[in-house]
Amino acid sequence: MLDKYAIIPIAVFVFALIIAPVLIYFDSGTSGTSLASRLQNLMTPRPENRFVWPTLAAISVFLAFRNWFRLTWPPNIICLITYLAFAGVSSLWAFKPELSFIRFVAQVMILTSILLPTMLAAPTTDIMRGLFLCYAFALALNLFFVHNQSPIYYDNVNIGYPGYFPFKGHLGECAVIAFLLALHEMLYSGHRRALGIMVVIVAIYLTILSKSKGSFGIGIIAPLLAGLTLITCKRMRLSPAIVLLPIPIFYAVLSKVYGNLVNRISWYLYGNYTLSGRTIIWDFANYEIARKPLLGWGYQSFWLVGPDAPSIVDAPGWVKTMPSAHNGYLDTKLEMGYVGLALLLIFIIATLHAIGRVLDRDPARAWLLLSLALFVILTNFLESNWMRGADTLWLIFVILSAEAGRYWRTSHLVDRR
Repeated sequence: MLDKYAIIPIAVFVFALIIAPVLIYFDSGTSGTSLASRLQNLMTPRPENRFVWPTLAAISVFLAFRNWFRLTWPPNIICLITYLAFAGVSSLWAFKPELSFIRFVAQVMILTSILLPTMLAAPTTDIMRGLFLCYAFALALNLFFVHNQSPIYYDNVNIGYPGYFPFKGHLGECAVIAFLLALHEMLYSGHRRALGIMVVIVAIYLTILSKSKGSFGIGIIAPLLAGLTLITCKRMRLSPAIVLLPIPIFYAVLSKVYGNLVNRISWYLYGNYTLSGRTIIWDFANYEIARKPLLGWGYQSFWLVGPDAPSIVDAPGWVKTMPSAHNGYLDTKLEMGYVGLALLLIFIIATLHAIGRVLDRDPARAWLLLSLALFVILTNFLESNWMRGADTLWLIFVILSAEAGRYWRTSHLVDRR
């Protein structure tokens, strides 16, 4: 079932995933617009944002005020709030304090519209089902756009279709999220399974057309790794966070033994040694991190903050045009230093642990949540999504964290009884 509280977080995704990018698409013309124009669109405040986010946040606060006795705050949500609070404090020393604070306030409204209604929703509410229907509609709409547009060309090479999104990578991410949600739907019988199969087929088709190699590869790895992790958790009675910990340790050891594994992986995936130029951006980002390592440049106060920004003044060549470092962990260090990165990692670990609590009551739901979490976690090694406004991958991680928190709340109440 879907109750009145769940309508609000689903409305957040309807706006962020469908309405907002479609409006931007028609405002900027066709998919053939220049990169400079697209970056300008990212910097220009949208009038619809000034209405939608305050309205959804106000409704959420009103509902929470009326039902405050039903609210509980699981540990992973407390970690998220702490991470968010530090982002707000960082505006005090930000390169552009006013702009940083405005973006922080917008982030507070967005998260309020997801967290409060989700935590108020009844235990029987299937929010992930509503999310699946939202993504299924987005795929159907993108089919229309893709078949009525030309692919993006770079140096006379077809690099993929963007659909109604500003960049073709966003279409790949949308398709993979829909793919994972559809796999979960296929576990049920009847029309849910039939619709899930249809969405899986369309998702694979659009992922191929988008030429998003990273999303495609991670979309295969994430559900397989999630399944193996949860099987291990069940048999050894361990938290997913503990089971997954050896992977980054193993990667660090291999890097020491065999040298730079990123270059080797890049060659096999992209046919070059720079991850399609990402390592050049990362070198610049690490240089800027070293200038302010502890607290960073301030939340959302490094990229896209004007012509005098360090991302333009200090960056070499084409790096000046970048909207991000194409790595969520580097961008977190850029904006909030190592303190911010530590808070982000604590939030991620707490969410993985919370998903382990879901495993005891609903293994299929735990697998879906962990698959989505791993997709977002791994994608952030190639793209920047952590706490970046209404970025859909960031919103996915927030809502799955809240969903895991709902299970923690229920099990906590049972334990108390």
